Amino acid sequence: MLKTKVTELLGIKYPIFCGTMMNISYPSFTAKCSNSGALGILASVMYRKPEPLRQALNELFNLTNNPFAVNVNLFPMLKPIKQIDLVKVMIEEGVKIIETSGHQAPEKYIPLFKKNDIIWIHKCAGVRYAKKAASLGADIVEVVGWENGGSVGLFDIGTLVLTPATVDALNIPVVAGGGISDGRGVVAALALGAEAALIGTRLLTTQECPIHDKLKQALLNATIYDTTLVMRSLGAAHRVWNNQVAKKVLELESSKIDQMEIFDIAAGSKSKLMYEQGDLTAGIVSCGQGVGLIHNIPTVKELIDQIMKEATDIVQNLFKS
Repeated sequence: MLKTKVTELLGIKYPIFCGTMMNISYPSFTAKCSNSGALGILASVMYRKPEPLRQALNELFNLTNNPFAVNVNLFPMLKPIKQIDLVKVMIEEGVKIIETSGHQAPEKYIPLFKKNDIIWIHKCAGVRYAKKAASLGADIVEVVGWENGGSVGLFDIGTLVLTPATVDALNIPVVAGGGISDGRGVVAALALGAEAALIGTRLLTTQECPIHDKLKQALLNATIYDTTLVMRSLGAAHRVWNNQVAKKVLELESSKIDQMEIFDIAAGSKSKLMYEQGDLTAGIVSCGQGVGLIHNIPTVKELIDQIMKEATDIVQNLFKS
């Protein structure tokens, strides 16, 4: 068993975070992740208003007795929501772990976190942002490298360098993400000084993941070369699966077209069509380079168990002749 500061602080079995994914991290999937021994994270932004979120939290509490977190999305939105109302619902319903993510630290929410004994995790893509969160009282910081699916920040720093640089800069636990798809990646993250590994893309090809089988199969067939960065010119670089729509977004970026047209093509509602209907040309889907390391479609529990068995075996055999 690989115990770390993070597993002890959060009360989770394994040093694995299951990454927050828009239109995927619903209560049922989040519960599967938590029940596997990892930390499942609910995506609150999908609910937009207090009462739907409250219902989702009640459902989640009924599906797992294990620790889980709830994400507060601080990225710019075409249709902004009143995040403070969602945070208040989380606290009212007894959520004890909150993850924030975005371009800035949630300074106005921190007093609420501290007053209610919330374990606050901040997710970011750079050392300077990690240091800011730590200075404001974050309990844990997640950093994601350039290989990551979704937002990759501004600096193009890979996980292999970003992780130890962040660990060296902070005195709180660090969780590393970006390109981690198996036990080798988990051990590498721990060897770099992280206290847990963040896994996202690998979870897309699990049996319980709520995306269409056509998309799962397409990702299963993808290689390490089949992702690309879009919206870099808009200051919102995202790594995505390199399908026809991603190529179209890159063409529009190079033509200097109005940015709202690009955001419309890349909208989450288009991705949702891919997830629900299997239309592989409807939109873009966040996808890390680790997609090329995926070779099967197990259950979430089978995946997490296999990752941890592989990680444990590696650690035990590392110095054997």
